[in-house]
Amino acid sequence: MATRRSLITEASAALAAAGVPSPAYDAEELLAFVMGIGRQEIVLVGEVAPDVTERFWALVARRVRRQPLQHLIGTAAFRYVELAVGPGAFVPRPETELLAGWAVDRARELESPVVVDLCTGSGAIARSLADEVPQARVHAVELSEEAFGWAARNLADTGVDLRLGDFATAFDDLLGAVDVVVCNPPYVPLEAWESVAPEARDHDPHLALFSGDDGLDAIRVLADRGARLLRPGGVIGVEHADVQGTAAPDVFARAGHWHEIRDHRDLADRPRYLTARRVAR
Repeated sequence: MATRRSLITEASAALAAAGVPSPAYDAEELLAFVMGIGRQEIVLVGEVAPDVTERFWALVARRVRRQPLQHLIGTAAFRYVELAVGPGAFVPRPETELLAGWAVDRARELESPVVVDLCTGSGAIARSLADEVPQARVHAVELSEEAFGWAARNLADTGVDLRLGDFATAFDDLLGAVDVVVCNPPYVPLEAWESVAPEARDHDPHLALFSGDDGLDAIRVLADRGARLLRPGGVIGVEHADVQGTAAPDVFARAGHWHEIRDHRDLADRPRYLTARRVAR
């Protein structure tokens, strides 16, 4: 029988050769998954049974083809929750946890906040808000029927008002009544196609990735729709590409509905999301 150490070593080498950014971590996650244990328990494993080894190498082969790790194991960690994910929904990224944390903090400042998560995807931000701010009334919308299915699964029994629809026209019943709007919209420029990681380019829905020639089309819509949804003094947080640290806030500055426009950096010190406050009418 193969040993845990030899499997991890060989798989890590294969994944590294394929350009996978975190080969050792992914190899350990895949082996833990097929063994039905947590990754932290892998160090306790000695030999691995042949049938488990066979299933492990089948998953490694798919990861070598740059299928997302989360699709292979069926889950993605996000802040304090574990989400079900798979084909058809954008895999939530660690960077987005910062935006979700900002929304959680703003909602906690209020007694009974109304929060709207636009472009909810798998429901990651909405789920975090529901879990961490139980007094919040959380609403979420998703355009893709496939992604909506994943969001419905992740938001079941949370009390979140999940709707299928376009973020540009959703929640007419909440106009002027929302305290916090949060959104991780599509923001990749069409011209950046080749530079997008294969995991995202080939497996995430393009609806969740690309947004016009400069990547700002959805953000332009948000600068208007967010202003209509929010009460005077309400706040919005919007993720953007690391190259849009000036361009995205400029969209909000030109819209005329906003003040206190600020950009925020991620843990790698890259521009990651903007926040703004709705001016009084």
